Amino acid sequence: MSWQDALDKLTRTVTGMGYDLVDVERTPGGLLRVSIDRLPGQAYDTGPGDVVTVDDCEVVTRQLQFVLEVAGVDYARLEVASPGLDRPLKKLADWQRFTGVEVEITLREPFEGRKKWQGTLAAGDSDAAWRLVLPPPQLRPVKPGARVSAKAMAAAAALPQQVMDFELDEVREARLVPVVDFKGRRGQPEVAMPEAQTENTDGGQD
Repeated sequence: MSWQDALDKLTRTVTGMGYDLVDVERTPGGLLRVSIDRLPGQAYDTGPGDVVTVDDCEVVTRQLQFVLEVAGVDYARLEVASPGLDRPLKKLADWQRFTGVEVEITLREPFEGRKKWQGTLAAGDSDAAWRLVLPPPQLRPVKPGARVSAKAMAAAAALPQQVMDFELDEVREARLVPVVDFKGRRGQPEVAMPEAQTENTDGGQD
């Protein structure tokens, strides 16, 4: 079986279980790393909420082990985990889901002298067209440790909104900007936490 066929099987299995397949990585050493996410509003037997748990990873691991064995896919170790705080945006559904969230994109070619841009994601006129709403220029105090005045902050907020339009084929990589509150959870509750991870050390086919 080709790797593309195996990848299609992995995708169908994970999505059939009600999860979102975020990414699949295969290393030269035989590690097969699968990132999964919960979908907002979806009910799961492993418990309520939109954050991936260890139980989610264990359930998906067991099912993928069976699928990989039946498909005859050779691998040394299987690792199933959440996508982390800086979740990548891989497919169109990711871009649509995280509209209105702060993201960092890396362009294939520099724009205005740089490739990396950060801002709030907004939809464009088509599935391929998107927009970043850019934050106002950062206000830095003149002296280290000095506070920025409320007047200066208000002036920054009153600056005209700047945007950058782009198409998906211009993007090399895109990720969510990590946002953590005092409890260690993301500001966006639907994004999976990074601590849930399960490894299979039994290996695949010999």
